[in-house]
Amino acid sequence: MNRDTIDINDFTVLVEVNKAQEVVIDACSFDEPVVAVAFYGSGNVDLSMEWGQQQKQYKGTKGLALSFYADETVNCVHKVAPEKPLECIVVATALRKLNELPHQEGEIFSEMLNELVNPSDNYVEGPRFFMNPEMQQVVDSIFANSFTGKTKMMFFRSQITVLLSHFFGQLALSYQQQNRPQETDKLELAKEILAANLDNPPSLTELAKSIGLNTTKLKKDFKAVFGVPVFKYLQNERLTTAHEMIQKQQATVQEAAWQVGYDSLSSFSNAFTKKFGYRPSQVK
Repeated sequence: MNRDTIDINDFTVLVEVNKAQEVVIDACSFDEPVVAVAFYGSGNVDLSMEWGQQQKQYKGTKGLALSFYADETVNCVHKVAPEKPLECIVVATALRKLNELPHQEGEIFSEMLNELVNPSDNYVEGPRFFMNPEMQQVVDSIFANSFTGKTKMMFFRSQITVLLSHFFGQLALSYQQQNRPQETDKLELAKEILAANLDNPPSLTELAKSIGLNTTKLKKDFKAVFGVPVFKYLQNERLTTAHEMIQKQQATVQEAAWQVGYDSLSSFSNAFTKKFGYRPSQVK
């Protein structure tokens, strides 16, 4: 068994490798309540979290990122076997030290792992998912490194920071996808209506009514899904269409402006220049 413990600010990092020739039980616990994230390498070891008369089992841990809260009564039990070696990285911080973490890390934990910061039991499972290729590559590099002494600790510190950044980045992405509005088909219809009526688009109220949403929800969900407000999208479509018409010599600058709904040539020219960085008369 090979076990390295590193202190990084108020984080304690445990990097453990156990390649047994026979089935063995590798158990550990914490001295005080912690919030932690465990990252599993290619060993695919079985894990059981045990406290009191309860337990939570995890099979097939290869590539798993698991966040959790555990107090000192919880045992983390790994069943190591020749075909299932242990490759585990645990990044933990004492619950009492959470507000002392530097660089707003405590705020990130509190916002994204709220159920762990305010636990309801001795053991609480937080978000878990299988790592993306970038995270897996970082984990593999930690287990494959050949550094020693202070250089090894320096390498661990740099990679753990990267790993945590990836973890919270992927967690934020999953939250964003979970909170994605359900009426995406209606929002796609709104885009189609705008694209088909660049010269005379409906008002926001008319558009909302035509797709069966209220105006507040239309504005909020449209920006959440497409990344821009409704009429910013309309403006982009108008200018992009006009640019294409001018470039293909399908219309003069003035004709293109009129066909995409601009009554004022100067307003069109200013908006065009702001978007593309050159005036419509300079399109080649």
